[in-house]
Amino acid sequence: MQRETVKEFREKRDKALGYIREQTDARPDYLIILGTGLGHLGNKIEIRDTVSYADIPHFPVSTVESHAGRLIFGMLSGRKVVAMQGRFHYYEGYTMQQIAFPVRVLNALGTETMIVSNACGGMHPHYKSGDIMLISDHINMLGDNPLIGPNDEELGPRFPDMSEPYTQRLQELAERVALDNAIKMHKGVYLALSGPTMETRAEYRFLRMIGADVVGMSTVPEVIAAVHMGMDVLGISAVTDECLPDALEPIDIEKVLKAAEIAEPKMTQVIMGVLERL
Repeated sequence: MQRETVKEFREKRDKALGYIREQTDARPDYLIILGTGLGHLGNKIEIRDTVSYADIPHFPVSTVESHAGRLIFGMLSGRKVVAMQGRFHYYEGYTMQQIAFPVRVLNALGTETMIVSNACGGMHPHYKSGDIMLISDHINMLGDNPLIGPNDEELGPRFPDMSEPYTQRLQELAERVALDNAIKMHKGVYLALSGPTMETRAEYRFLRMIGADVVGMSTVPEVIAAVHMGMDVLGISAVTDECLPDALEPIDIEKVLKAAEIAEPKMTQVIMGVLERL
């Protein structure tokens, strides 16, 4: 596959950035990515401006039905934020670079911290549908990486360190918020696969064996790009189905979305609490 050059990337980024700056003079410090079934956090934002993905040059467009597909600029817990209401996935046919592109653009706009959420399948036997999990680490099994290709040294190093992709300081803050609000929040490892198929019984057994607590189809590309650029990252997963191989049932999307609705208020409270204390 032909990878775009540094020059081509910069031209696309600058064109997208220029369009966003024409639509709003907001300069957010925090980027929040809202995953499947978790877009209602946007309702908590004191909205200043919204921009549709479809209108931004070179921006991907979300094809997932439950994703609104827009940027929301405003205030949340007294902080200047931009929320991505809808994200992009490898299974939609996008390249890793396209998935990471919005994070690159919004970092250029001024965001220095990224808070990412997702819906996932719980493989840990103690995790139940509707629970939330603080991401302490991840395993990339997407079969690709957004940093493959020419490296732009202005963005970050050729070989970025990944010993702490999820900022420890933010993890500790999230744990204190959850404890203070009597919110049960697990802490574990997120594993990303390409999808769009769900996993087989044998795959769940394997993924659990190699150290994963939950499995999903997103998040890792955005986190890699953010870490590459030196951003702080906080990740929280909503467990929307239980993936225990010896008690596996066919996936029910309605139940998945219902579990996300149960998890969302807890996740929202933690994210808002973290922003308040930063």
